[in-house]
Amino acid sequence: MDFSPNIQKLSPSATIAVSTLARKLKAQGRDIINLSAGEPDFPTPDWIAQAAIRGIRDGRTGYTPAPGLPELREAVARDMETRSRGGWAVEPESVVVTCGAKQALFNACFALFGKGDQVLVASPYWTSYPQMVGLAGAEANFVKGPEERGFKLSPEELEAASGPRTRGLILCSPSNPTGAVYTRDELAAVARWARDRGIWLISDEIYRRIVFSESEGEMAAGLMDLEPGEVGPHVVVDGVSKCFAMTGWRIGFAVTSPEVADKLSALQSHSTSNAATPSQMAALEAFTHPERADASVAEMLEAFRRRRDLTAEAIRTRLPHLSIIEPQGAFYLFIRVDSEFQDGMADSQEWCSQVLEETGVALVPGVAFGDDRYVRLSYATSDDLLTEAVRRLAEEREG
Repeated sequence: MDFSPNIQKLSPSATIAVSTLARKLKAQGRDIINLSAGEPDFPTPDWIAQAAIRGIRDGRTGYTPAPGLPELREAVARDMETRSRGGWAVEPESVVVTCGAKQALFNACFALFGKGDQVLVASPYWTSYPQMVGLAGAEANFVKGPEERGFKLSPEELEAASGPRTRGLILCSPSNPTGAVYTRDELAAVARWARDRGIWLISDEIYRRIVFSESEGEMAAGLMDLEPGEVGPHVVVDGVSKCFAMTGWRIGFAVTSPEVADKLSALQSHSTSNAATPSQMAALEAFTHPERADASVAEMLEAFRRRRDLTAEAIRTRLPHLSIIEPQGAFYLFIRVDSEFQDGMADSQEWCSQVLEETGVALVPGVAFGDDRYVRLSYATSDDLLTEAVRRLAEEREG
């Protein structure tokens, strides 16, 4: 069967594929611990969910403008402006509400890049970035900082990887899959480099509130914590899925200049139109009650910090030959496992398949993120399951 050239090189999401396989095995009666999904295991805060229910009862179930409810765009703009440490003024017209942060990223790639363009993608990367760049007709060029720096990029690595066709850079901090977090100074250096070359900087900040700072309530550095003059053409991507445990609600947003927002909105009007209206009502509740929102995030963050520490310490103690990129944010451990590639084992995919078969622990192979030496473990699950997963991995190796 012949398909359009648009999708001939398209591959399905590896994280979703692993999670689907884990669920299938569990349905068959296998005792599976699924540590593959990038999804908080907490329920959506009830006070947010109730807002959607009220909206439905009040008849808020029709179309909205393609870029979102005006009051939600206003609330997002106000939240971004209030939390900005760089003194940014954010207009509601700069905000486009999307069907998850994934659509905001896709819209940006499709609107800004095209055939012949090269887009730098910080590696290790979230699995969908290169697919989105390819769907836009552009070419992804992966660039990686040193392992001892958590793979974070500096202008030196970016300069070496760029060329006359370079039009964009996609960056994620806190990082999926490594959990690395750029400091303000590190982010500013990258932003100034992109600004000076007129390169679009797409900053994926979906995990920004999930950061293990010593200061309570502090968020990871984002583009709007920089001085406006330090930032050139840009799109900031965020949403409610990770910080408010609202993955299935599918609400993300892009923040950029009003001119670019108009183009993103026009593109969206011909694809999905608006994000689901009841979901927008729930997001509106979250953004119009910042103190309650911060309290809900803090509660989840406390659990994530505990789980990170528990799991990392268990791996260091029971699997000391495996090294970890020390995560400062998000809810992942990126674990180096290539020391176990032996007896014909070729890559992280085979390692994960063998581990799933022998121990029932589902992890995501690092090849999906651009580094075949690693695997990703999500600690967005209970303490007991995390402890049991490491026990199984260790005891299988001990014989």
